[in-house]
Amino acid sequence: MTQPVPELAPLTPGGQRVLDAASRLFYERGIHAVGVDTIAEAAGVTKKTLYDRFGSKEALVVSYLQHRDARWRDHVAAHLSRVPEPGPDRVLAIFDAAITWSDENSPKGCSAINARAEIGDGNDDHPVFPEVSRQKAWLLDVFEELCAEAGMPDPRAMAQAMMLLYEGAIVTVGMTTFAEPFVIARMWAGRLLGQA
Repeated sequence: MTQPVPELAPLTPGGQRVLDAASRLFYERGIHAVGVDTIAEAAGVTKKTLYDRFGSKEALVVSYLQHRDARWRDHVAAHLSRVPEPGPDRVLAIFDAAITWSDENSPKGCSAINARAEIGDGNDDHPVFPEVSRQKAWLLDVFEELCAEAGMPDPRAMAQAMMLLYEGAIVTVGMTTFAEPFVIARMWAGRLLGQA
């Protein structure tokens, strides 16, 4: 698949504790609501250790997003491995992966979307923005590749439709607008794929 995950440097035990604590706190409370003092305390390290390992809070946020993305990609790969033959079912495997991922890992929606929304406009040079764009571009590329393998007449357009269904579902998960949005998105994705 295109758009590889950046090489993630191995972490020391203290660095891993910082990342684990920051990941939990950033996702549960938000990036702005969580300071480095809170993260260091939750990780059982000093602020110096946090800064020695990550350099800045912004770099820690990017690391949080990258590590979550790496776990998500592994989850997607596991689902795709269960449907090795090209076709609509392989495209739908992305939705199946999201269904099994979202309850446990994303009850508040997409961490990347949430981070992008929280940073807000006027911060275009913030390092979160290219990371979020990279993650979303990767998923769109995956959908396009799977749609091309499935023989869709316009793989890019179908991938964009799949992405819209996926993104709408993940936002709906976070908003709790209605139950099982990925199940519904998968159903409509299947209908679109079947009509192509």
